[in-house]
Amino acid sequence: MAQAVVTIAGRTYRMNCDEGEEPHIESLARLVDAKIDELRGAFGEIGDQRITVMAALTIADELAAARKKIADEAAAAERARSELEDSLRREQAWAEIAAEALNEAAGQVEAAIRAMAGEPG
Repeated sequence: MAQAVVTIAGRTYRMNCDEGEEPHIESLARLVDAKIDELRGAFGEIGDQRITVMAALTIADELAAARKKIADEAAAAERARSELEDSLRREQAWAEIAAEALNEAAGQVEAAIRAMAGEPG
């Protein structure tokens, strides 16, 4: 098993991970460390544990907002797909009606041509 060595809030941690995941774990740790620095800048020194919990809650809130946005976008895409399918069904129905009307009109034109030519109907 591989290990990633990360530093968060000035403390170094060894994290077990699958082989090849080290860069990903390290980038996640940098994100957490940056969030802690951001909160320290806003609130000052309020204690390591409290700032770490605040960072975790802030990141969790951002994740929840992103998941909601993804769900909203997926729902909008599903509505658009459904509307498109409905539109295509209506278009197909109108095309069939138009084809029937054209066939009927063609039959009437052919009958009129035969009548003008004196051919039996």
